[in-house]
Amino acid sequence: MELMEAVRGRRSIRSFLDRPVEDEMLRAVLEAGRLAPSARNMQDWRFIVVKDKDTRLKLAEAARNQAFVAQAPVVIAACGTSDLVMTCGQPAYAIDVAIAVDHMTLAAFSLGLGTCWIGAFYEDHVKEILGVPNGVRVVALLPLGYPAKWPRSTPRKSLEDVVAYESW
Repeated sequence: MELMEAVRGRRSIRSFLDRPVEDEMLRAVLEAGRLAPSARNMQDWRFIVVKDKDTRLKLAEAARNQAFVAQAPVVIAACGTSDLVMTCGQPAYAIDVAIAVDHMTLAAFSLGLGTCWIGAFYEDHVKEILGVPNGVRVVALLPLGYPAKWPRSTPRKSLEDVVAYESW
């Protein structure tokens, strides 16, 4: 699959088939995250793979009762492990993990899998459920599985609305 085809085709999937994700497919998605660039090449992430149904149900509750989180056969909790603040003032972990998760969403789509980037969750609850230590941040939850349906594309702003040249 061409990269731009994956960029244009990826959707947020909120309905999953009751079908396990093969280990080699899961590994390919995780590998895409591992290969992502990071500030100072710190690779300041940790991905917790959750397949256990009871744990997925708890994560769905922590994600504001979004049932589809538990419906996915896999949930990946993407965590940031450093406290580096870049010169621009942004915490490196947040940006580094975001890049890695984006790589995973595109890889998943290219393999026929669906994902939905979840930021609506109570981090303290997720950390407790998964035993995430103090000093580590949970940046995103990523349900992963075979889509029950592909949603239509959503409207996007035009390039002219989001791009400026030389100055604001």
